Amino acid sequence: MTDKLHKSKALQFFRTTAFDRTTIKTLKKPEFSLEETFKTYPEARQIMLPRTSWKLQEARIIPLFQQRRSLRRFSSEAVPLADLAFMLWASQGITAQVGNHLLRTVPSAGALYPVETYISIKRVDGVSPGLYHFNVRDFLLELLEEGDTHKKCADACLNQQFMEAAAVNLIWTGVARRCMSKYGERGARYLLLDAAHICQNTIIAAEAVGCGGCPVAAFYDREVAALLGVEEHEELPLYAASVGKKSKTQESR
Repeated sequence: MTDKLHKSKALQFFRTTAFDRTTIKTLKKPEFSLEETFKTYPEARQIMLPRTSWKLQEARIIPLFQQRRSLRRFSSEAVPLADLAFMLWASQGITAQVGNHLLRTVPSAGALYPVETYISIKRVDGVSPGLYHFNVRDFLLELLEEGDTHKKCADACLNQQFMEAAAVNLIWTGVARRCMSKYGERGARYLLLDAAHICQNTIIAAEAVGCGGCPVAAFYDREVAALLGVEEHEELPLYAASVGKKSKTQESR
């Protein structure tokens, strides 16, 4: 059966980057220069994230998966900084070192970790509203823009109003060169996979601290890149999520 689906540009990408037993033997070394594994903003104001003994439901992981829902209604309660720190650690915190690789809580092809995390904060205890970058290596937040940036996030994400009500909006980008310098065109697939791993860990971690979240994949790519101040052809917007405290009604369900 042949129809318009087979002519889809999206599916053409998968066909172009597909492996088979013949083509995999003739792959050429990618001609993309290597990118550093960690991105930092050394001139930004920094907020250290607490490394604390989180009181979590470690032994009750099954209920966390059962309770997970895409939450679009949040309470007005602020998220404790320790809870945000746990979510960020769970998303891609460093857990070990093997050779030159600093391994994280999520898998990544070649341990290259091409995904960067940006956080629009509205209600986090002790943290001023603004747009921040998560510095993974030093486990801290780097302030990029002061003030409430939630409306900009919502507008760039097809005007999804629940994003304005969330305590925190996370946006994940993929540094294409970091992955494609090793894997070539197929590396673009791995950007998407990495972002999905990170988002799922974040949402489950949110459940563990009494929060809920909603993944967001609908957005205007150029507007998100402009909001973050990144070059969209080098660092691609991939995924987002809104997170906040659940209302008492939602907690009792």
